[in-house]
Amino acid sequence: MTATTDTEVPAADRAVPPRTTAPTPSGLPGRARRLGLHLLLVAVGALMVGPLYWLFTSSLKTSGDIHSFPPVWWPSKAEWGNYAQAWRAAPFGDFYLNSVITTAVGTALEVANAVLTAYAFVFLRFPFKRVLFAVLLAALMVPGHVTLLPNYLTIADLGWINTYQGIIVPGAGSAFAAFLLRQHMLTLPEEVIDAARVDGAGHLRRLFSVVLPLSRPMVVTVTIVSLVSKWNDFIWPLIVTNTDSMRTLPVGLLMLKNAEGYVNWGSLMAAVVFVVLPVLLVFLVAQRHIVAGLTQGAVKG
Repeated sequence: MTATTDTEVPAADRAVPPRTTAPTPSGLPGRARRLGLHLLLVAVGALMVGPLYWLFTSSLKTSGDIHSFPPVWWPSKAEWGNYAQAWRAAPFGDFYLNSVITTAVGTALEVANAVLTAYAFVFLRFPFKRVLFAVLLAALMVPGHVTLLPNYLTIADLGWINTYQGIIVPGAGSAFAAFLLRQHMLTLPEEVIDAARVDGAGHLRRLFSVVLPLSRPMVVTVTIVSLVSKWNDFIWPLIVTNTDSMRTLPVGLLMLKNAEGYVNWGSLMAAVVFVVLPVLLVFLVAQRHIVAGLTQGAVKG
């Protein structure tokens, strides 16, 4: 048994120094960061919405308001006659009909081709499957303008110049759409596919009854991306058509601008609204599906 020295103090009797608390931040730096982020988002939004605002307001301005300085941000008098004048200055009825036909048929063919291609790469076994998929990926690296001349020569040999099939058929295949759908189908639960196989479902039944319902967000995304691309296509319809009756809306804008002596920018902006408004409405209605589709199934290889 050892004796306790005078200098030793029991642990319970030792004085505990007071605990110092760190100063609590006032929260101003965090609020300042949030405010700065919100201001940045507002600035980016203004950069995106600004051109659209200027387009729609300019379509209602008179020539004096358009050419005035400083700029007139809101028309002093709404000039609705710009739309009527633009419609009469070019055959926009034919342009709309051609754009609707080529966009609807071309989008349906492209989506059907992409769905079948993606299903084959995921659920079918065939020789050189990986090699063919590598070729599909390589096609994504080729600029579209490289294929303009071969496509034109092929269409000319078939006698399809200035026809609907000449505009539609070369764009019926899309490596990007097939790639997106293939990556999404890889994420589908294998148990559901196996259950359909055990029940005796063939490939077509599995595709339409199981795969497509589970892939609806991605199919909608691919459809909208294809629709917007074909509606705004300019180079190929310009090359493959040679009469006004077969021109599409983007080509019609060029015709309107290049018309001799045509300097009415208000009517020209109204014609641009004819082209932009349908696609803008489609995007606003389907933006939820676009975001949902692009964020699904893009990581599994």
